[in-house]
Amino acid sequence: MATGGDPPRLRVPPAEVPMKPTLKTIASLAGLAVPTVSRALNDAPDIGAETKRIVRRIADEIGYVPNRAGVRLRTGRTNVISLVLSTEHDMMNHTARLIASLAGGLRGTPFHMIMTPYFPGEDPMRPIRYIVETRSADAVVFNQIEPEDPRVAYLMERGFPFATHGRSRWADSHPWADFDNTAFGRIVLRRLADRGRRRVLMVAPPLAQSYAQHLVSGATAVARERGVALQVAEAATSDSGMAAVGLAVAEALERDPAIDGIVCASTAAAMAATGAIEAAGREIGADIDLASKEAIPFLTLFRPGIIALHEDVTQAGAVLAEAAIRAIREPDLPPLQRLDVPADA
Repeated sequence: MATGGDPPRLRVPPAEVPMKPTLKTIASLAGLAVPTVSRALNDAPDIGAETKRIVRRIADEIGYVPNRAGVRLRTGRTNVISLVLSTEHDMMNHTARLIASLAGGLRGTPFHMIMTPYFPGEDPMRPIRYIVETRSADAVVFNQIEPEDPRVAYLMERGFPFATHGRSRWADSHPWADFDNTAFGRIVLRRLADRGRRRVLMVAPPLAQSYAQHLVSGATAVARERGVALQVAEAATSDSGMAAVGLAVAEALERDPAIDGIVCASTAAAMAATGAIEAAGREIGADIDLASKEAIPFLTLFRPGIIALHEDVTQAGAVLAEAAIRAIREPDLPPLQRLDVPADA
């Protein structure tokens, strides 16, 4: 078997590769036993990295696709991890990066990602129950976590592998990746206070979710310390559509023209707030400041005066992929967890 940097040449001319390649086809081309090929494709720890690389390269070249029914019969697994997302989330920035990074984290493993959506007004438990009851995936990853999230409780009770983007009150006992929104709230309020802002409006996430509570808590603590009047918008959240956010900000500025700072928890909300600010004849960075977090560098290109903090969703997606795989393969190990703390915290 070749062991150098380049993969071995195919031992069978491409014309002789079956229309539907099998494990036996790969074994013949690689000069390996079929069980070795199977274990290499399933990332077995007793198979060397070079052998795995060669087997996967040949599988890619000949267009091998595992028979999922066969894999499930042999191993009891589907080699699928399901990302369960609401269809109303921020696809423009945050969620789009999460999807890409989670898929990237699974690259080079036998696992594949599928997306399972749920719709506004639909019970978020429904897709979780479906996946668990049908065993249509080996693990689930989901976000918009609540402190006592029923999805987390359900999955922990049943011992079904999962990882969350966000923390529940049982965070010590399950895998997660999260951004330190408490620190984000503290940072932006300090920056606004340092610029002399005294009346701040926050367009927060839905307050039932953990990260919204973290954000409001951090911002409120600094607002009290620095004598800043902080109000949380009631007519819209950062998950609302841009039209709803824009209207809520416009109405708040009309009711209280003394508002001189706005905090948003998403790029889309910040863009909608920008429209409302400028429609009111205000100038960002002059008589009012706007602060937001973002997953992709964009806001300061959109308006240079915006205060933008980066959330590393790419790293979160990679951690969630690794955490889900560990939960599947090594459930007795401590759950993998990571908190992304902003640089200025």
